[in-house]
Amino acid sequence: MIEVENLSKHFHIRKHHKGAFAGWKNFFTRESTLLRAVDGISFSIQRGETVGYLGPNGAGKSTTIKMLSGLLFPTSGKVSVGGLVPWQNRKAYVSRIGVVFGQRTTLWWDLPVIESLELFQHIYKVPAERFRSNLKEFEDLLGLKEFMHTPVRSLSLGQRMRADLCAALLHDPEILFLDEPTIGLDILAKERIREFILHVNQQRETTVLLTTHDLSDVQTLCQRVMIIDHGHLLYDGDIPTLQKRFGGERELIVDFAETYPDVSIPGAKVGKWDHTRVTYTFKDIAASELIRRISERYSIVDLTVKEPDIEGTIRNIYQHDLLSAPV
Repeated sequence: MIEVENLSKHFHIRKHHKGAFAGWKNFFTRESTLLRAVDGISFSIQRGETVGYLGPNGAGKSTTIKMLSGLLFPTSGKVSVGGLVPWQNRKAYVSRIGVVFGQRTTLWWDLPVIESLELFQHIYKVPAERFRSNLKEFEDLLGLKEFMHTPVRSLSLGQRMRADLCAALLHDPEILFLDEPTIGLDILAKERIREFILHVNQQRETTVLLTTHDLSDVQTLCQRVMIIDHGHLLYDGDIPTLQKRFGGERELIVDFAETYPDVSIPGAKVGKWDHTRVTYTFKDIAASELIRRISERYSIVDLTVKEPDIEGTIRNIYQHDLLSAPV
């Protein structure tokens, strides 16, 4: 569905002089520095996948999305989305994609939401019956009825995001690009948007590429993550593998049938110990092997394995530069 090969986008940033005669220097000189926002990344995304595209601020995430959606022309490299090149055959291409930028709206600011949606119906030439069907479905899923006749300028951020998602999907796109769709939203608004994205992915097989700093979005929506930093793609794989390679220690919480004077086990450290409940931390041993060792020595009532959370894993990667070279 999406094929990217050695994609790059470089910007020349004009140097701004200060001090004596700075105005003359800025006017007559053309000194600049080269910013490699995206630098030779390659990946492919299959139909129906939901992929999280992660990285710190300035890593190149939004620049990639803008190239994939056809808003930016790349410096070099190849992109094919559904067999089309984004910056060629623009009309054919935009009819097959939906795009939502969390800090910008595609809706008309002074018009009621419904009038903006009706304009999109005509722009994308959505048949009337299909438009009514999609609108009814999205109204119910996103809770749009309460503000459908309200001007966009009067909407809260959460309401506007829900309306933008509706607008992006009215024409049944095969691919949905989401750039920070839950930024600044409260918990309830985030949950509603996540449920909607899951619905369109599962029921319509819409391919989704998602950039976000909210890792709850990733855990809820994504089967796969890609991590970019300084324009380079550093990781491309599933979340369990990422957590196994770069996550912290796992925890095994055990409820014993009685109190034991010594609960130490080779391969694990004893953390919290409260009468019959003990929390072990471990990393270099399989959970099944640790459970076997414990069950051979003690009588167990219940146990729970707690995996490292993805937020801690990503934070660990950024803080310690664990992905210093592409993998």
